[in-house]
Amino acid sequence: MDSPFLRSALAPGLLGAIVLIAGLALLDVESFIIIRYVVSILALIVCVFVIQAKAWWWLLGLVPIAVIWNPVIVIELHGQGWVSAQFIAALVLIIIGVRLKVPVRRNDTPAG
Repeated sequence: MDSPFLRSALAPGLLGAIVLIAGLALLDVESFIIIRYVVSILALIVCVFVIQAKAWWWLLGLVPIAVIWNPVIVIELHGQGWVSAQFIAALVLIIIGVRLKVPVRRNDTPAG
């Protein structure tokens, strides 16, 4: 029996959380820009799945992550607040990845 939904956001959510936690070691290094790119892109990917699932309230947690970790227009944050933001963003990505259910679209026409 096929499931009527997928957990499409699970992989990018968990990967984003792993990158955020690993990025704690690079906070004061110039190569932290790589962490910014990866986290921002993964947050935007999860945003797409949130829109597909029509679970708009999750955007309240994802859009700030995509904006704050944006590598193009850098928001400079330092200190314990930035470390806390890394943990909170990781937690948000994990929760959304686990909880979000994207409905499966059934195609009625046969392939061929």
